[in-house]
Amino acid sequence: MDGKNISDSIREELRREVEGLRQKGITPGLVVILLGEDPASQVYVKNKAKTCNELGYYSDVVRLPAETSQEKLLSVIRKYNEDSRFHGILVQLPLPEHIKEKAVIDAISVEKDVDGFHPVSVGNLMIGDDALLPCTPTAVIELLKRTGNDPAGKHAVVIGRSNIVGKPVSMLLLRENATVTICHSRTPNLPEMARQADILVVAVGVAKLVKKDWVKPGAVVIDVGMNRLPDGKLCGDVDFDDVVETAGWITPVPRGVGPMTITMLMANTLKSAKRSIGLV
Repeated sequence: MDGKNISDSIREELRREVEGLRQKGITPGLVVILLGEDPASQVYVKNKAKTCNELGYYSDVVRLPAETSQEKLLSVIRKYNEDSRFHGILVQLPLPEHIKEKAVIDAISVEKDVDGFHPVSVGNLMIGDDALLPCTPTAVIELLKRTGNDPAGKHAVVIGRSNIVGKPVSMLLLRENATVTICHSRTPNLPEMARQADILVVAVGVAKLVKKDWVKPGAVVIDVGMNRLPDGKLCGDVDFDDVVETAGWITPVPRGVGPMTITMLMANTLKSAKRSIGLV
């Protein structure tokens, strides 16, 4: 599954929608707020700003020192909540230790919660109401659909139970009529559970955890992991070279879920802009 090519196709669809929206007098706007100098976060923020520019979005990047107080950060968020030029607000994680992540997530207006982390967004996801959905889990569903791998009637096994990926992707797979098993560090016989999957989604942050004897022949393997090896190379949570001949479909790292995640962020921002003028 070449996430880069699929992402490029979706971005072209978004670009056309943005052009139509701009003719109605509205330009999707996204602000990204970054605290500190974390190198990985710097790269992510740069890529998001670049994508905004390519798609014709209005964008802003707010860079704050790592020692910025929580109250100051919350005041910046409140400012953008009230600024009608911006339809999406993203605070880049992780945050410095003195900042309470929940307080930051709760402060973002649910209408501008393009990360899909606000409790109201999560609640709407759970009950199946319309919501801005978390980007990486949505990327997984889009990859499946756009490669003809309809989850309906399939057994999906998700390894990982984080609030960012594991839990929400399980809910989205359930929404798509898959039968879902959630596994984690306390699951006994993990390889045996994984081998039952028609669709295996791995999001645990352990480099090359999943080997070919974990994978049912012909299964779809979605690797959400992003790990850096001692030699500086990136790899996923799946041992790609070991698994590729066994899987029917598999996402590489890089060029898999990563490009799709940023694209889903752009899709959420566009949806929020359309909502603001009653088009959704």
